[in-house]
Amino acid sequence: MTDNVDISSEQAERLEERAQFVRLETIRLIEIAKVGHYSSVFSCAEIFSSLYYDVMNISDDPGWPLRDRFLMGKGHAAVGLFPILADKGYFPTEWLDSYTRLGSPLGDHPDMRKVPGVDFSSGSIGHALSNGVGMALGGRMQDLQFDVFVMLGDGEMQEGQVWEAAISAASHKLSNVIAIIDRNGYQLDGKVDDVMAVEPLDEKWRAFGWEVHEVDGHDIVALTSLLRRVKSDKSREKPCCIIAKTVKGRGIDYMETEPGWHLGYLSREDSEKARQTILNTRITGGAL
Repeated sequence: MTDNVDISSEQAERLEERAQFVRLETIRLIEIAKVGHYSSVFSCAEIFSSLYYDVMNISDDPGWPLRDRFLMGKGHAAVGLFPILADKGYFPTEWLDSYTRLGSPLGDHPDMRKVPGVDFSSGSIGHALSNGVGMALGGRMQDLQFDVFVMLGDGEMQEGQVWEAAISAASHKLSNVIAIIDRNGYQLDGKVDDVMAVEPLDEKWRAFGWEVHEVDGHDIVALTSLLRRVKSDKSREKPCCIIAKTVKGRGIDYMETEPGWHLGYLSREDSEKARQTILNTRITGGAL
């Protein structure tokens, strides 16, 4: 992690390549499972890349007390996180080949008891921010300096527990809690705002006492620069919310326009076409 908010072209290319890696590995692992959440991962691939390959302060020891924590409310995106954890050396890459198989530690949702590098067992939507607040308070009590990053789905904003946690974080002035909302506009049952409107998100988070920023979640330079700036700001007394505008299924055109791809399976032929599309496409934003 660096305190410099400027992103070099080499750094940007590396982060874009790692986001591409996340998408490709997601396709490969879902071929093993025969069903999975492609589009949910594709909307947050740049967020994963930016955090794990640039912004977060982590080491090859998943139990290091001073590591930054990462919690994922949308636990169904774990298929995109597991390849990163293996790439960082937290567990053997061979584990990936057993994804969702009987006895494998790698399931459809992350299990912190089984998977090194996972800080929170998620999947039941709405709990992640509460746990992040608890981790931040625990770190304060032990005089440990680390940041807590919590990635939330925008449909997750419909859960009351999220807002209870938001009040708590602001009341305790947990400036080391950084929430990132993957604002792709869709949830399982359709468009988020058709199911239950959540806008205006920025005004709501500010009203709950948070500093709020908006960014194109696929613009790796803008996203990483903002995350670097937020992490390095030691004068802030409030927790911070980043609303990352994203596109569900980003990178595969028909997934971007068809909400039914929240959960699905590509045939072997279509998987290969999707791979080639990803390899031939440079994603540089476009969510705003």
